[in-house]
Amino acid sequence: MPGFEIFGDEERKEVQDVLDTGVLFRYGFDQARKGNWKAKTFETELAERMGVRHCHLCSSGTAALSIALAACGVGAGDEVIIPPFTFVATMEAVLNAGAIPVFAEIDETLCLDPEAVDPAITSRTKAVLPVHMCGSMARIDEIKDLCERKGLILIEDVCQSLGATFKGKGLGSFGQMGCFSFDPVKTITCGEGGAIITDNDQLYRTVDAYADHGHDHIGNDRGLEDHLFLGNNYRISELNAAVGLAQLRKLDFILEKQRAHKQVLKEALGNTPEITFREIPDENGDSATFLSFFLPNKSRAREVAKDLARAGVDGCFYWFDNNWHYIRQWDHLKELRTPARTFARLLDHCPDYWGVKLPESDRIMSRTISMLIKVSWTHEDLSERIKKINSVL
Repeated sequence: MPGFEIFGDEERKEVQDVLDTGVLFRYGFDQARKGNWKAKTFETELAERMGVRHCHLCSSGTAALSIALAACGVGAGDEVIIPPFTFVATMEAVLNAGAIPVFAEIDETLCLDPEAVDPAITSRTKAVLPVHMCGSMARIDEIKDLCERKGLILIEDVCQSLGATFKGKGLGSFGQMGCFSFDPVKTITCGEGGAIITDNDQLYRTVDAYADHGHDHIGNDRGLEDHLFLGNNYRISELNAAVGLAQLRKLDFILEKQRAHKQVLKEALGNTPEITFREIPDENGDSATFLSFFLPNKSRAREVAKDLARAGVDGCFYWFDNNWHYIRQWDHLKELRTPARTFARLLDHCPDYWGVKLPESDRIMSRTISMLIKVSWTHEDLSERIKKINSVL
């Protein structure tokens, strides 16, 4: 995930366009902005790239998830099935919607296991929210088929896998909505930003209004816009959108570099008998932000992770002990620890998260190391990295 790795004159030019007009707000001020609409342009170009009718740019990936849940009608007391391996924002967005996160096992794709989703469905289940982790995809065709058979909403969290595809179709375009993040360490960055994509016209209108206090955005006098419903403020600024627009136009270059660098490292590790690799349902669609591999057992994985760090092989993540990305360390969720009482505490059917057992996910995550792939590596960097890895293994 390069993000900040490739800032250049392209980003400076887009930001300067905004500063030259003095219009940092994404709506209105039509005459003063002199034709510069960075957020709108970003939305048009990402929608075209993803092969969908609509895209809405917002303030973060977390905001994108919150907007998508609200637009799809997920709210108080509903259950949403999610994986235990994800960034904490996924479960936070569900809780902040007044809904209940229900965890189902992952498989060796490191994503939600379709076969584990079905047993987790109850009469309160409203949606399934798979997360395409570490640059690659869940078995999204099977999850989509299950949601259609069960009449459930499918929202995709693609925050870590921009540019990835499954059988030629962009991740995020399989469900009712797809959500993206453009924070500083994502594949492309706005500094802070996110996006929602959809093919559904009505859902898009709801998204567009909900992210801006319910405004309908009809006409060119903001003071006269109607309020369709209560909303929130998840707007992005033109400055953030400007940075992201320049980065979006570099996406093909980024993916090409990531895939080439990952292939070199994978070939180097492929001769190590104790290593096996993550399952990728469509190798051609991998965005290659990480190389994820399995060691034989937990103790060996922990040992290798520590030895890689000591050898100076940076960007290697042992998620099983990570505070941000795996349920095992989420004591704040297990205690429902919030500044104010959360709606989940009022519900009889809120799970006791201390009691949630996910043995298959534990088995997989305790053996997994993910190695970040950088765009800026040179051939010399890769060769030196492989030497250090070999010295450890």
